[in-house]
Amino acid sequence: MGKDFLTEFLPDLDEFREKTMQFHNKELTVPQYKGFSGGYGSYAQRGGQKHMLRLRLAGGRITMERLKFIVDSIEKYQIDLIKLTTCQSIQLHNLEAEHVGDLMEAAWKAGMVSRGGGGDFPRNVMASPLAGVSTDEHFNVMPYAEAAGEYMMNFIKAVKFPRKLKVCFSGSPENETHATFRDLGFTANSDRTFDVYAAGGLGNKPSLGLCVASHIKPEQILYYIKAMVNTFVTYGNYENRGRSRTRFLQETLGKDGLIHAYQEKLNEVFQTEELDISVTEPKVVKEADGTPTDFTRLYSQKQSGLYAVFYQPIGGVISPQKIKELYDCLQKVEQAEIRLTPEEGLYIINCTAKEAAAIQQITNDGAQNLFETSIACIGSGICQVGIGNSQELLKSCVKAVRKENFADGVLPKIHISGCPSSCGTHQIADLGFRGAVKQTPDGPKPAFAIFTGGCPLQGQEVIAETGQAIAADDIPNFLIELGHAVAAAGLTYEKWIPDHQENLNELIKKYAA
Repeated sequence: MGKDFLTEFLPDLDEFREKTMQFHNKELTVPQYKGFSGGYGSYAQRGGQKHMLRLRLAGGRITMERLKFIVDSIEKYQIDLIKLTTCQSIQLHNLEAEHVGDLMEAAWKAGMVSRGGGGDFPRNVMASPLAGVSTDEHFNVMPYAEAAGEYMMNFIKAVKFPRKLKVCFSGSPENETHATFRDLGFTANSDRTFDVYAAGGLGNKPSLGLCVASHIKPEQILYYIKAMVNTFVTYGNYENRGRSRTRFLQETLGKDGLIHAYQEKLNEVFQTEELDISVTEPKVVKEADGTPTDFTRLYSQKQSGLYAVFYQPIGGVISPQKIKELYDCLQKVEQAEIRLTPEEGLYIINCTAKEAAAIQQITNDGAQNLFETSIACIGSGICQVGIGNSQELLKSCVKAVRKENFADGVLPKIHISGCPSSCGTHQIADLGFRGAVKQTPDGPKPAFAIFTGGCPLQGQEVIAETGQAIAADDIPNFLIELGHAVAAAGLTYEKWIPDHQENLNELIKKYAA
């Protein structure tokens, strides 16, 4: 973050520290404090005794300098819980009230600003995690995501938004960042241009985005961001928070009306502002040292002889000790960098074959198959608004499924959200679960509503259909029975489901009864 932003933001920390201690001393209610602290990327955890800090990382980039800061902070503040998020951020949990302000200030000075990490602000800008090294990308979108992230900091204190605004960049049809259904998404084309999608989003009344511009010049992205800001501020709902996200503009203005309104704002910005940018793409120059003998979790980069190592901590919860181990190992890896994924995992990029082998060795405690890469938000054990305990559900499912020794792919990756906010992106999953309560003859029980048939791929996007609720305790057995049905057909879930949707529906009906 530039020094000008530090000069602007640092004085605000006095008020943050004051209100945090007021909340801790029960002088502020949970809603009062939440409405204030979210703008700093910090929330009180359930129970109000501990706090979380969400670090803003454009494109999910963790450089060695940033990694060192995190390692040092773990030691200094005795951080025992670290969560990777679906917005390519990192959350530091279980912080003491008297420490969170100091940690926040140090993070800002280390280039990881948390301002706007929550609340009604521009959020962390996302990018394809392998941008710049992927063999499948149209072009490197990371420099543009970082430029956008820097630019959007200008609005944090200058503009009052109706709600949060999420912007992202996708380098390929894989659409890992969900660019075609975010508040504003830029999707790369093979001719080195972007298409622009607006007013999409998951959560309450999810919606795919509308294409509002095609084949735009990358150096002009800030015009399109400013036009979206102006459209949102002009037409967004400031009265009803439940309808104040950009996706509701498709209803209030109509799809054609929204596109027209956006184009009007865009024309105004082009006529009144100079927002062209110029970016420099970093070069990776390293000598190869052989060919890997084990390609498990290994991806060849477009730089010859270099590799990216994938690591998925179960549920996106990475241990502080693992962070330290990674730092110790990566100090020996020239141009090493961590890239957080939008699915709560990470890549370590720019590795030679020998370096990759060492990293594989220390990250072999992560997901072992597709199912174990499943996504789960932090859940009701920590989140103030959570309904279902997402992390506990995923742990119990992984434990139960491991005993069955299913072949990889027999069960799909599942997405679990503790509430309708879709922090676990359950609405675009093959199988998704959302926290709920199920009424039974023995009284209400923790449950999860099931979602089926979602797809995030560009050009194939589908919002999953909502099904009945299954008691949380029954979901592991539901998955085991599903796994046996798929395995009996000798197929993966992906190959099985097109011809067996009715079988899945019957199984859901059985467990939802």
